[in-house]
Amino acid sequence: MHAHDQTPAFLSKICHRGDLAAHLALLPRPWVFTNGVFDVLHRGHVMYLAQARDLGGSLIVALNTDASVRRLGKGDDRPLNGETDRAIVMASQQAVDLVTWFDEDTPVQIIGEIRPDILVKGGDYDMDTLPETALVRSWGGNAQALPFVEGYSTTRLLQRIRAQR
Repeated sequence: MHAHDQTPAFLSKICHRGDLAAHLALLPRPWVFTNGVFDVLHRGHVMYLAQARDLGGSLIVALNTDASVRRLGKGDDRPLNGETDRAIVMASQQAVDLVTWFDEDTPVQIIGEIRPDILVKGGDYDMDTLPETALVRSWGGNAQALPFVEGYSTTRLLQRIRAQR
């Protein structure tokens, strides 16, 4: 067996939604949950993921499926990276313990399935107004926003690339 024949261990972090219960049972608590597109992973994302992971015992990331990204209206060419590619890049992150997908317009349903201890959002959300927050608090969990690192966004990066054409 040559080294290049071996599947990277981090791929085992990727979990289809139907298999969540079995994978979650192996993760140390408290479980931290976040979600997003994470189309082109950049410094802002990496810093955010590390901060989120530090809040608990395991970090679970739910990615928007390609279909749900298109419904978000970020542009016809989004996502640039497909859902499987985004999951593989996300799983490679040391801070991340489990990666899955959701196809709904909001993460409320998958949050209800996972029942995380801590919900984290990136940016300047008013957490008290989010339905996700009410849901997580209903079983005694917490919800908090982590400020994004200024100046990093896939949308802004794309604008710069387009301007250079």
